[in-house]
Amino acid sequence: MNHDHTPLAVGKYLVSPLARQLDEGRYAASVSIRSGRGSATHDRVLRFSTLFDDAAAAVNYATEHALNWIRERAALSCA
Repeated sequence: MNHDHTPLAVGKYLVSPLARQLDEGRYAASVSIRSGRGSATHDRVLRFSTLFDDAAAAVNYATEHALNWIRERAALSCA
């Protein structure tokens, strides 16, 4: 079962975290970081190997990693 959560707009990016329940009951986390529109859309998907006891923890982990990725890109563009 997948647990989608409300996408979060951060500047030009749309962050969409996802928690997926595995057979053993734990949760895997992933996140989509989308930018652009139409044929110029770019979508980076990050999948994490860490497993979580609940969906909320997986989503929080994925969201924080996405926000860190966005901050790193912003810092590089300012340098």
